[in-house]
Amino acid sequence: MVQSLWDQSKASQLQNGLEELVYRSNLIGSDRRVCNWGGGNTSSKTTVTDFRGREVEVMYVKGSGSDLATMKAGNFTGLRMEDIRPLFERESMSDEEMVAYLGHCMIDAKHPRASIETLLHAFLPFKHVDHTHPDAIISLCCAHNGKEIAKEIFGDRFVWVPYVRPGFTLSKMIAEGVLANPKAELVLMEKHGLVTWGETSADCYAKTIAIINEAEAYIEARVNEESLFGGVKYAALPAEVRRSIAAEVMPAVRGAVSDAKKMMLTFDDEADVLQFVGGREAAQLSQIGAACPDHLVHTKVVPLYIDWEPNAEDVDGLKAKLKEGIASYKEQYKAYFERNKNEGDVMFEAAPRVILIPGVGMINTGKSWAMSKVSGALYHRAIAVMRGSTTLGQFVSLSENESYNVEYWPLELYKLTLAPQEAEFSRKIAFITGGAGGIGSETARRLVSEGAHVVLADLNLEGAQKVAAEINEKYGENRAIAVKMDVTKEDEVAAAYAETALVYGGIDILVNNAGLATSSPFDETSLKEWNLNMNVLGTGYFLVAREAFKMMKTQGIGGNMVFIGSKNSVYAGKNASAYSAAKALEAHLARCIAAEGGEFGIRVNTVLPDAILQGSAIWNSSWRNERAAAYGIEPDQLEEYYRKRTTLLVNIYPKDIAEGIAFFASSKAEKTTGCMLTIDGGVPAAFTR
Repeated sequence: MVQSLWDQSKASQLQNGLEELVYRSNLIGSDRRVCNWGGGNTSSKTTVTDFRGREVEVMYVKGSGSDLATMKAGNFTGLRMEDIRPLFERESMSDEEMVAYLGHCMIDAKHPRASIETLLHAFLPFKHVDHTHPDAIISLCCAHNGKEIAKEIFGDRFVWVPYVRPGFTLSKMIAEGVLANPKAELVLMEKHGLVTWGETSADCYAKTIAIINEAEAYIEARVNEESLFGGVKYAALPAEVRRSIAAEVMPAVRGAVSDAKKMMLTFDDEADVLQFVGGREAAQLSQIGAACPDHLVHTKVVPLYIDWEPNAEDVDGLKAKLKEGIASYKEQYKAYFERNKNEGDVMFEAAPRVILIPGVGMINTGKSWAMSKVSGALYHRAIAVMRGSTTLGQFVSLSENESYNVEYWPLELYKLTLAPQEAEFSRKIAFITGGAGGIGSETARRLVSEGAHVVLADLNLEGAQKVAAEINEKYGENRAIAVKMDVTKEDEVAAAYAETALVYGGIDILVNNAGLATSSPFDETSLKEWNLNMNVLGTGYFLVAREAFKMMKTQGIGGNMVFIGSKNSVYAGKNASAYSAAKALEAHLARCIAAEGGEFGIRVNTVLPDAILQGSAIWNSSWRNERAAAYGIEPDQLEEYYRKRTTLLVNIYPKDIAEGIAFFASSKAEKTTGCMLTIDGGVPAAFTR
């Protein structure tokens, strides 16, 4: 059952009606069983003093493009009721005319555009109104016998409104139905949702929760878990097997769904998903259509259901079915678009947003990790609705043409224009070794600032987690993750990439940066020291690049590798034969990979920095003392020594290297591979030749 979250002690401290509306809205949105992400709307009618000092009645209503769970006062639109009420006398009004009219009713031009369902709230003669999409209510409204069942639950307390797309006509139908029924406490909108109201904000919220729980109690009393979705056809594979399979297939899926633009992926194997995808009727039920107009905007009309018998030994077979299924889905989507398109429509990406795999779970796609999660969250709601509807009767959906008209509805497309413009590294996933260090962390921040999602791989997991937490605090949930990885251990490298595939779907950018340094005269260089340098800087770079290369080939959408070499890659450093030889190995390895990667669209370039002391674990080790000794100076004199030996008389910092990495990884260098870029302030001895 849905729990009431209202805290009167908190509510009593709110300063005005708008603050209370924000509080109520956030409570409603915090439980996705009550309201979908981005969906639903709330309102409050109150009196304010306008710019001329007059007391005017104003309705605050959710603005377009916001989410109830997170919206603030600035996300609501205030409109003068004296301007809106006369509209009720009209017979009809187009969407375009209504939007333009409401723009003139706003009390502040800086407010967001009013929701398309503004008139639903305005025409109802109540101070507070909630419109939500509760699972239990939509289950009722998407059952073929929903109206009859509603009579059993609510008696004569409800108004049933046949499906009509939101706008003037629906708003007037709802108001007329309520006015004609003095006993009405709620409105049930066929295939859409619930409307409730109250004299106070607390009353309105309480009524919303109470009505939902009446419907839920009725449904749950009739649920037969054993027969849900036709009963169990395929049992879920063990959790570790599911995750292993998902990690293996997701790069191939990512490549298949990324056409003109790359997509991010997320994996979901929660219990309700596994129950649904394993059901005997899942293949048929999943193709009936969306449970609610709000769903299909993010999930498309139907998901892709993969007809595969769960078998941990048949991952190659699953990959083949996924590729075939995605190709077929895209062709079917193109045909759907052609059958229903209106003049001027431009087709969205044709690939599925939701992919269902029996025994394994669900893969979701989106332009970012967050939007991929939204697609998944909404399909959880769809599963809940099908669970309820099939308990009550038969699950029904919108017609194909109406589904299309919702998906390509100009007022929905307007919401897309409110999203931030995509940046250089939007939709890109960067894997950065040595992510906790100075260059690694600065590179992560640089790439994320232009849209990337990053994986910080480091032996120092705590340090990498700290950097990831800072990035996520600033840029949003899961823009960065940290993984513990020793670059010299093949199994740890493979595991880190598997985790990357599971979290984001694949990889676009590798920054091969993890390192160390030692210094000894050649004749005093031990085999242990030599092997240490070769293992970390040679074998480590090889293993990390090889796994990235494999994943990029599997995706089939190109990729970028940037190796962090050194001045010593081209300059024979004194007392650093092991380090210099290993750094030279890196630079040449990068060129070798570039030669092989070209046909796959994989570019490989190398940045050659020098003396990056800031934030470096290497320079905080014995390396600092060893290099100072090699030059016959004190350790605290190194910064000035290095500055003076550059042509430009400058010190080099991690952010300078991050800029070079960002350049090579960007579209600005899309025709450059096998190149070395020195960022050392100009050390003549290291000029490439």
